[in-house]
Amino acid sequence: MAASKLNRFWTLMVIFLLAITIVGGIVAWSRYSPEQAVEISLPSAEARPGRIYLGGAVTNPGFYLFTTSDSLESLLRAAGGPTSSANISELQLYIAGAGAGQGSQKIDINRAEVWLLEALPGIGPTLSQRIVDYRQQNGPFRNTGELLKVAGIGTAIYEPIKHLITVAGESPGTN
Repeated sequence: MAASKLNRFWTLMVIFLLAITIVGGIVAWSRYSPEQAVEISLPSAEARPGRIYLGGAVTNPGFYLFTTSDSLESLLRAAGGPTSSANISELQLYIAGAGAGQGSQKIDINRAEVWLLEALPGIGPTLSQRIVDYRQQNGPFRNTGELLKVAGIGTAIYEPIKHLITVAGESPGTN
């Protein structure tokens, strides 16, 4: 008789716990609304044009014009799309604050290969090859200002990129 009461108690306990689980699941499900899309946006009164650098595992790394109405997909298409080795499930986005060059990674003109130098604004395949050739013939650059000695690079090209480049071991104020 005692075993019968014990079995009845456990049966009621299991039914009670099952009922709580079902009710909790229904409440959680009713609060979840899959129809609502998740949207990430930057507040802006109007679509202001700007420039964005797309690098990493994209076909054509470089600077691209964009507006706040552009999507990530359209920007990736502009860069020729991701490479076959790209991991689209993990993207990185860096947004510079005031004083644009602070904290951003700069291109070391003493170590950069031709393809990376091409990513700089105003530096195409010809100038990037000249930079590498100059470096091989004259040794490493001592400061970024020495880039002006490369044939075809004047102040009109140097000024817009000087905050994007560095020379390993360069001391402040030498550019």
